[in-house]
Amino acid sequence: MSPFVSVPTTATESVSDSTFSRVAGRVYLSVALFCLLAGTGRAQSSLPTEDVFQRFSNRVVKIEVEEKGSAAKSSIGSGFYVTAQGHVITNYHVVSELVHHPDRYSARALESEEDSSPLQLLDVDVTHDLAVLKAESFSGSFFSLAPIDPLQGLRLYSLGHPLDLGLNIVEGTYNGFLQHAFDKRINFSGSLNPGMSGGPAITAGGEVVGINVASAGEQVSFLVPVSWAVALLETSTATDFRSPDPLLAQVRDQILDWQERYLTEILQDDPPTVQLGSFRLPTRPASFFNCWGDSTRETNIPYQTVDHQCSTDDYVYVTQELVSGKAWFYHRLLTSRELNRFQFATFYTQDFAETYYSMGGGEDEVTPFRCNTGTVRQSSLTFKTVFCLRRYRRLEGVYDAVLKAAVVGKPLTGLETALFLSGVSYERATSAVRWYLGAFSWVE
Repeated sequence: MSPFVSVPTTATESVSDSTFSRVAGRVYLSVALFCLLAGTGRAQSSLPTEDVFQRFSNRVVKIEVEEKGSAAKSSIGSGFYVTAQGHVITNYHVVSELVHHPDRYSARALESEEDSSPLQLLDVDVTHDLAVLKAESFSGSFFSLAPIDPLQGLRLYSLGHPLDLGLNIVEGTYNGFLQHAFDKRINFSGSLNPGMSGGPAITAGGEVVGINVASAGEQVSFLVPVSWAVALLETSTATDFRSPDPLLAQVRDQILDWQERYLTEILQDDPPTVQLGSFRLPTRPASFFNCWGDSTRETNIPYQTVDHQCSTDDYVYVTQELVSGKAWFYHRLLTSRELNRFQFATFYTQDFAETYYSMGGGEDEVTPFRCNTGTVRQSSLTFKTVFCLRRYRRLEGVYDAVLKAAVVGKPLTGLETALFLSGVSYERATSAVRWYLGAFSWVE
């Protein structure tokens, strides 16, 4: 089983788009409050959708990323103006090719097919999938960004360029923040489609609540909260701001900062545990993990299995083929009353060897995994272990790590476990492995 769910986000928006986000609230407007807020975004929540489109569509642009050698667009996304100087907010994944291959790609903003402007990439926030660019020229209309605390049920309007079909407006509902996310992401009940990434989701009064980022289909989509865009814009418009050179170094530092923050919260001295058979095992180490379980107890097979797995729902988009910043682990208890000890040992060895994992990434992005096998004694348990690392080729000091381990020496009972970490330093990977194995014990 792969530790990663399929990732809807891609940088090639003409094929598929995405990225995450969310926030919280519910709107109750009495007649008096409606009058008090007349003229604001909440008071105008009953405006017809066509009025919202007419008022704010000129602030939204299509972003085309062009491969210089072919002189044709390689991907498209959306963005929106946020200052009188022509600053544009979009998703990092829309313009990631400019970060990784600045000599090969360029970008431009299109207000219409006849009106376009070159874009300069100023800064990125890779962990929240945001980027800020600056257009050489623009029409002069822009959104003013400010933090907002909407109530659940608020009507929102998402603007963007789905499937390169022209500027569209999509109605939806603000449904608060995702439950299992390390940083806040907005649950948006509306249909986002590839090409809408980077566009704004606004109230009827033009307040930006979030930035389009991803879709799970069936009216389930996600937004980046505007607060992260506010912070990025403040940094990139400061008088002493200098664009990081190269931006890849900034991406590396942000990924390592992300892993430092979430691993600090995970690596507790006394982690939560769950009991499977006679083993106590680590389970949901933080609120942003989600855990699932299942078992196999068919009468026609001579063994039984019990599975327990936990993972983060967050990830950090690096390139179209590579995501980072994710943690995942699983346990499998195997027992048998029908097999003899030699048959069980053969079955146990084969099952451990066949455990599958995939972490994505092409050969130009990551090295092959290099693995060390060994034996680890922890408390009353002995583990056979395989510890593997691979290095990110363009992000110095960033690794993916995999630990596979199996308890040995317990007749007709086996326990397999695996820990997957993406986008971590070598030091954090090894400390996480020690913490993880230290959470196991035998209770019989």
